Amino acid sequence: MEMKRILLKLSGEALAGDKKTGFDEATVVGVAKQVKQILSQGIQVSIVIGGGNFWRGRTSEHMDRVKADQIGMLATVMNCIYTADMFRTVGIKSHIMTPFACGSMTELFSKDQAIEYLEKGEVVFFAGGTGHPYFSTDTATVLMAIEVCADVILSAKAIDGVYDSDPKTNPNAKKYDKLDMSEIVDKKLGVIDLASAVLAMENKMPMMLFGLGGENSIVKAVTGGFTGTLVTCE
Repeated sequence: MEMKRILLKLSGEALAGDKKTGFDEATVVGVAKQVKQILSQGIQVSIVIGGGNFWRGRTSEHMDRVKADQIGMLATVMNCIYTADMFRTVGIKSHIMTPFACGSMTELFSKDQAIEYLEKGEVVFFAGGTGHPYFSTDTATVLMAIEVCADVILSAKAIDGVYDSDPKTNPNAKKYDKLDMSEIVDKKLGVIDLASAVLAMENKMPMMLFGLGGENSIVKAVTGGFTGTLVTCE
């Protein structure tokens, strides 16, 4: 698979490391160093980060869904501000774009401006989800990948691929090396939500899912040695 421009999706939980909440700085700096290697090969990198290390409002029984989702969107902005600054410490210039105004902290999303930054070899973080409630970070990931014409989505999670059942509860769970997005929908594997899966299928946007914790996992996904699950949209 040719990769000239990728969108890297990082789960908030993966960035939290073993702590499960907040950030594990060594993990984030490690991501930054891997992205720097990828950039040095002339590959353009954009990034979406989930908000799960800060907030999972949908688990609340009392909170309005719209308000909960708004907090979740802001959690992703915080994640991107932190991660972008860690990128700065290893010499990567980056920009944070959001679908809503955040003062001087971010820039309003513009496809043309985002692509201009990417073509300069600078990283663009897409924060704030879609800007609307009822849409997950998965949906924002697929949408942004399509908008900036990425070749593939690299989804780095706390788990090392797609399984036929939960490997935490089933020691005999089988990992898939390759799947079609339609199988994820039909088998209800829960890798990404339904809206995201349909959007990816309609626009033929492939995904590579893998564990962030593996050694040089992001670099291997791009250059060879990938051991996660390839999800096609054929």
